[in-house]
Amino acid sequence: MTTQRVTIDLPEAVFRQLVRIAEATHQSVEGLVAQSVMSNLPPSVDNASPELQPEFLRIQGLTNEELRAVAQSQAEPHQYERQVELLAKNEAALLTPEERQELTALRQAADHLMLRKAYAWSLLRWRGQRIPPLQEMPVPR
Repeated sequence: MTTQRVTIDLPEAVFRQLVRIAEATHQSVEGLVAQSVMSNLPPSVDNASPELQPEFLRIQGLTNEELRAVAQSQAEPHQYERQVELLAKNEAALLTPEERQELTALRQAADHLMLRKAYAWSLLRWRGQRIPPLQEMPVPR
């Protein structure tokens, strides 16, 4: 991996803490700083599927309020109801080929919605916003 040099000024107390942790964990200060920076960056869009990467890049530019709206978004009720209906038919092995295609498209749309929501929550967390516990999260329809 190619590296780049960055010079930053740290308060003495922060530097001393880094030195203590580096010594205790048998790491270099440079390695510890790099690890700290990497663990505090927002999730990389490089790990997302190519069709979602532009959407994730767009989401990065949203305000906290807009991110919260994405994070709390829900599937359209008619899409959710149709997916439930098709899943029931699928369990009974009664789907037509067209319905199977429709179910696949609905499932993919639901997956993409969940990924957008998760990415929005992760960006909010990275920005220091409070993320509600699971029991306080909106219940999907």
